[in-house]
Amino acid sequence: MNIVVTGAAGMLGTALLARPWPGVEWKGVDIRPLAPRTGDRAAFVHADVRDTEALVRAFRGADVIVHSAAALPSHRAGEIRSVDVDGTASAVAAARRVGAQRFVHISSTAVYGLPRHCPTPEDYPCEPVDPYSGAKLAAESVVLEAREQGLCAPVLRPKTFLGPERLGLFAMLFEWADEGRNFPLMGGGHAAAQMLDVDDLCEAIRHVCEGPDSAVNDTFNIAAAEFTSLRDDFQAVLDAAGHGRRVVTVPVGPAVVTLRTLAALRLSPVYGRLVHKLTRDSYVSIDKAREQLGFTPAVSNRQSLLRTYDWWRSSGRARRSAGGRTHRDPWRQGALRLAKALF
Repeated sequence: MNIVVTGAAGMLGTALLARPWPGVEWKGVDIRPLAPRTGDRAAFVHADVRDTEALVRAFRGADVIVHSAAALPSHRAGEIRSVDVDGTASAVAAARRVGAQRFVHISSTAVYGLPRHCPTPEDYPCEPVDPYSGAKLAAESVVLEAREQGLCAPVLRPKTFLGPERLGLFAMLFEWADEGRNFPLMGGGHAAAQMLDVDDLCEAIRHVCEGPDSAVNDTFNIAAAEFTSLRDDFQAVLDAAGHGRRVVTVPVGPAVVTLRTLAALRLSPVYGRLVHKLTRDSYVSIDKAREQLGFTPAVSNRQSLLRTYDWWRSSGRARRSAGGRTHRDPWRQGALRLAKALF
């Protein structure tokens, strides 16, 4: 099987290209170079996903396209819309022109907005609340239109995924834990928070690449089966750091006002939807993926977070901030770095 991965230099692309998968020939497409550990495992094409003609050349000979290229929630609204929506339309058009058999679209549970019902099923009404969730839903609409026109186009909606190469906002937790600081969470972090290990996400992608059209040509939530609260999971990291520090409770009201203000001034990487996610239960149903795909997540939230922290201590702490361009970059903490002195 010939598989082309867009966004191949990102965290998910890196994990996919490094994964043992007998019988698969990989090609990565990105505007950034591939990670060193994947460079000798895949062909590479430097291309912007919004450039349809470049993608046509890159996709020739592909059986499956895994479309994981996307802008992050921390990016500006115009860039998010351009990369996520226009880039998806370009990738779908190129896949159809070269006759690819399958187009696997990596979406996000962000499309639900801030759902009141948990576990949230795939047919729950999607109510985007910010540019990122709106763009993710619009990109899905592009893919669903192609599905209606005959393209086998599985859509995966993963929760926040963790594992080696994951930095982003988690780098702040790891850094503060390593320095022997307490870690603040709004309301104490008692909300149930489901995440996902990147290896489990790669396994779900394998299922939709290899399964029959009748089973995979659908939309699926992908997430961990075992999870508790942010407080419990973050405390496990603080315990692993060995300094005896604790998760501390920050009053919700003042924290929300402060974080919203800092985010509006671009002095904090904590975007608006994340502020709400820190104080509200957030978990989805994975029953459909279990039943139709045979997907069985193997890693719990806590195991994945601790595995990511172990990787950070051995390899990731030297990474310098690149402004949060990908999940593989530590994000600039901005004004939050000054808050460390309080904890």
